[in-house]
Amino acid sequence: MKIATAQEMFGLGQKLGAQLRAGDLILLNGPLGAGKTVLVQGIGAALGFKEVTSPTFVISRIHKGPLSLIHVDAYRLLEGGNAALYLDDLDLDTPRESAVTVIEWGGAESARLSDERLEIDIDRSDEEREVSIRAIGPRWTGFEL
Repeated sequence: MKIATAQEMFGLGQKLGAQLRAGDLILLNGPLGAGKTVLVQGIGAALGFKEVTSPTFVISRIHKGPLSLIHVDAYRLLEGGNAALYLDDLDLDTPRESAVTVIEWGGAESARLSDERLEIDIDRSDEEREVSIRAIGPRWTGFEL
């Protein structure tokens, strides 16, 4: 799908967020400035969070609520060369069952966290972003936005 503005990316996040439930894992991939954090802000808004900021420097933020949001930015973990080890150190398995987890720069290291996930790729090679969503596992059977 084509996304032309930040508001549209935020709106896509809101539509997605309205369908999420505890235990869901979303992996976001795309270059710097693609709109990954704006998408997460839309998801957060749908879950009732007014402010969702990028966890680039702290790696992970947990927004607590009736349905919590775990927001991870794995960019710096990838720079370290052993992202799988660092993801284990974040201890994401503990609260994940009661939260939605969104991982920016969520590659193969992050995919091993769950056999059921949404993988979202954002391509910004043109003026408009091209967003593709892959639904993996039975949880996402019949998923549509």
